[in-house]
Amino acid sequence: MTSPKIRVLLAKPGLDGHDRGVKVIARALRDAGMEVIYTGLRQTPEMIVNAAVQEDVQIVGLSILSGAHMTIFPRVAQLMQERGLDDVLLFGGGIIPEDDIPKLKAQGVTEIFLPGASTEDIIEFIQTNVKPRE
Repeated sequence: MTSPKIRVLLAKPGLDGHDRGVKVIARALRDAGMEVIYTGLRQTPEMIVNAAVQEDVQIVGLSILSGAHMTIFPRVAQLMQERGLDDVLLFGGGIIPEDDIPKLKAQGVTEIFLPGASTEDIIEFIQTNVKPRE
């Protein structure tokens, strides 16, 4: 019997219209055996968290290049907590100054991947940190 696939939600919050990177990540995660739900561009924090609830995911990944990470990421983390998604991890990637990473982690973001991060590192992070469901 095979174990259930890890369910991952990927989203592009805010007005950022560049999604090549998140599509590369989506394909790599699928190739690694995960089930990936990509919500598409211009998602609000509310839309992202609603999708996470509806899709019963175990981890949410946000990709942002617009510079709004210090507003959007904490808002998603807050909404996840309000909706009882305490067991769902939140990670992010994109153009994020290194000085902001500890602040984001303090606000509920589990990990940040900067440009140049390997897909293998992201896959390993998810496989190591997401608990399989029975």
